[in-house]
Amino acid sequence: MTSEEVVGTTSLGPDWVVGPDGMRHRRAARVIVLDDAGRALLVRGHDADQPERSWWFTVGGGIDAGETEVDAALRELREEAGLELAREDLEGPVMTRAGIFRFYAETCRQDEIFFVARVPAGHEPSDAGWTDVERDVLDEMRWLSADELRAQPLEVFPTALPDVVEALAGGWDGTVRHLGVEHDDEPSDPEELAGA
Repeated sequence: MTSEEVVGTTSLGPDWVVGPDGMRHRRAARVIVLDDAGRALLVRGHDADQPERSWWFTVGGGIDAGETEVDAALRELREEAGLELAREDLEGPVMTRAGIFRFYAETCRQDEIFFVARVPAGHEPSDAGWTDVERDVLDEMRWLSADELRAQPLEVFPTALPDVVEALAGGWDGTVRHLGVEHDDEPSDPEELAGA
C-alpha cells in the first residue's frame, strides 16, 4: 500500500487520501461567483462534529479522478449553486491556497485552485443538487459584498476573501494570487498538525 492510499474509514469521503504526512488531503476546485453588483455568492456551513461553529466559503469541492480543475469547478457550480456555465465563462485560475482544518473530527488539508465566474445580479442560487452530506453541513447561500464579508461575525475562508472579492469585482488583471498554507482551524494537539 502506498502513502497515498486511503487508510481506515473516514466520514470525509472517498476522495480524501492519506498523504506522506499522515494527514488526509484532496485537491479541490473552488469558484468565486461574482454578480455585476460586485457581490460574491458564498455558502455558510458548519462541521457536523462542531455544529455551533459556522463559517462562510466559496462554492467548490473535490476534483474527481480523471477530472480537470475546470471541469470540477463547472460541476461544483452546477451541483452546489444550480449554475450551468461553460468553460469560457470561467476566469483564471485566479488564486491558490492550501487549507488545513478540522472537519468530521479529522485534521485534513485541501489544496485549492480558485476560478471566477460572473453572473447577472438577481441570480437565485439553487440547492437542488446538494448531496445528503451537503444537506447535513451546508446551511445557506447568500450574496455578500466585500464590506459585508469584513463585517461578518462568522469566519470567512479563505481569510483574504474580502480583499480578493473587492479586487476582482472590477475585473481580473491576470495575476494569480498564492495564499500559501492557511490554518483554518488549529487542532487541539499541535503534534497532530505536524503529522506525529
